[in-house]
Amino acid sequence: MLKSIIAAAVVIGMLATPTFAAQKAHNAKITVVFDHKLPNLPGKSLRGVLVEYGPGGYNPSHTHAKSAFISATVIEGEIKSKVNDGEERVFKTWENWIEVPGDHHQVSANASDTKPAKILAVFVVDTDETELTTPDP
Repeated sequence: MLKSIIAAAVVIGMLATPTFAAQKAHNAKITVVFDHKLPNLPGKSLRGVLVEYGPGGYNPSHTHAKSAFISATVIEGEIKSKVNDGEERVFKTWENWIEVPGDHHQVSANASDTKPAKILAVFVVDTDETELTTPDP
């Protein structure tokens, strides 16, 4: 009985942490590197998210916060990306793309199995949005 209670507590603790959803990712690290309220746009914030992929790394198919407008720039390596029904593309260092509210990011991965890759994703988002990324069920 005690083992069952402890196991349930561990699972509940994992579900409560923001990194639980990222456990489906492979060889990927996500870090919020800045978060600023926009004084000229009340209720909006500018958030920078660094996505670091090791060789062969990827994130699962996902959507972003409902209010999110995103500009993503590859700052190292090459990234495979597919948004909505668009074509899957490989973006090289300093190339970028945008995502608008409601977009479905179907592919987000390092294009290399031997070199790392990094993206800086800059979000304009409602300040009260706490979850920036939601993996598909």
